[in-house]
Amino acid sequence: MFSHACVHSLHAAPHRAMLTRAARFTWLIVGFVALALGALGIVLPLVPTTPFVLVAAFAFAQSSEKLHQWLLDHNVFGPLIDNWRQHGAISRRAKVISVVSMVAVLAISVAMALPMVVIVTQLVVLGAAALFILTRPLPPDR
Repeated sequence: MFSHACVHSLHAAPHRAMLTRAARFTWLIVGFVALALGALGIVLPLVPTTPFVLVAAFAFAQSSEKLHQWLLDHNVFGPLIDNWRQHGAISRRAKVISVVSMVAVLAISVAMALPMVVIVTQLVVLGAAALFILTRPLPPDR
């Protein structure tokens, strides 16, 4: 369901003209914040890149065709989006970084002796996210 919605939404949004100016502006801000977080994920090992880039692509598809196309054509971010759009796939590198990041966050929470409800919540949410990521196919070899 989620993957189908993402694939559909990453194509040009014909309903963009129907969105209000405020809604387009909100999507634009969401896109820039997600893209900034995705860019941080390139250099910070605990911040995943792919999910944030996909959110940015979705947000830009809702707000700005120009920014959406720029992101699709980008030499770093474009292939991540293309793998998802064409194959519903996540690269092995992105999978490893994502899961390692999730385990690190959970380990830090345990080391900081956070309340058990926080740790259990993280375990459930991160476990579900890891399961989703690990069950996505790998992109075909190019």
